[in-house]
Amino acid sequence: MKTFAITSAIAAAVMLSACANSPSMPSFNQQALPATVQVPAGHKVAMETVGAGDITYECKLKKDSADQFEWTFIGPDAQLTDRGGMSVGKYFGPPATWQSNDGSKVTATQLAVAPAGAGNIPSQLVKANPAMGNGAMMGVTYIQRVATKGGVAPAGMCGAGNAGAKEKVQYQADYIFWKAA
Repeated sequence: MKTFAITSAIAAAVMLSACANSPSMPSFNQQALPATVQVPAGHKVAMETVGAGDITYECKLKKDSADQFEWTFIGPDAQLTDRGGMSVGKYFGPPATWQSNDGSKVTATQLAVAPAGAGNIPSQLVKANPAMGNGAMMGVTYIQRVATKGGVAPAGMCGAGNAGAKEKVQYQADYIFWKAA
């Protein structure tokens, strides 16, 4: 009897999770985001993805310092999936590049960030550069990074003794792609 109850509970959790990730259900509310990372009026959502992977940091000498070190962001390496979990592309850098499985890709310039809670990289708004290749990335104007989990610089020691050391930190975030309406 206990096995049946546990199996039923797991099945219910899986079904609820599937409903929460359903493509027809909105995953975020633009108005609930800080104003600094909201997309300007005149744009519509073209694609919603979930990025999951690693961010690499390197222990480097602080800029304008002769003896202080810090973990410095090097770049991301993440898989992009749709809300149903199907692979749609990848996100990597530098430079920050979002590439669709159809070969089209886009780079972007950061416009703003907003805190996303302790232990999480910030929410972000970037302005897309013209896309390369024909496909899903054609016409993308803005990309938002929201619903972030993890990804902050390592908490471990960074100093002269481990200068040049690299560490990967896992993270997840929703990447919302916008095009002109």
